[in-house]
Amino acid sequence: MIIWLVIGFFVCQRLIEMLVAKRNEKKVKAIGAIEFGASHYPYMVAMHAGFFLSLMVEVWGLNRPASRYFLVLLVFLLATQVIRYWALCSLGTYWNTKILVVPNAMMVKKGPYRWLKHPNYVVVAIELMLIPLLFNAYFTAILFTCLNAWMMAVRIQTEEKALNQYLLN
Repeated sequence: MIIWLVIGFFVCQRLIEMLVAKRNEKKVKAIGAIEFGASHYPYMVAMHAGFFLSLMVEVWGLNRPASRYFLVLLVFLLATQVIRYWALCSLGTYWNTKILVVPNAMMVKKGPYRWLKHPNYVVVAIELMLIPLLFNAYFTAILFTCLNAWMMAVRIQTEEKALNQYLLN
């Protein structure tokens, strides 16, 4: 039962974030935002969808029990959500799941962006490890941590190039 609550929470969270991202996309494109990395975006979306599918198959299909460290992992995972929303709120309208850059805008350097360049990516990396570990889904944890590392290497390089080219520091 708890697996469905956890998966349901994170799936709903992702769906709501997609709606917010779509709204933000319209706003920043109206002020001249340019999109970068469109070619890798569908792979990122597929990776996240595949993550939840893999998690359900591994946990439910292989009858994985909850971790004996479930509560500790869950508390840490929920704490990362505070960082997630702090990062999203710090970016405001500029937050998106796509790489959208408004030329000559100022680089956001408030909230967690004072200390980390990509705090939301750190949160996602932690989630892709901890959510499966809540249920001893080691295959999903390892596979999607590796896939996410590859995706972030591509994405961060693309994003950094765009930010350096179009934003004011």
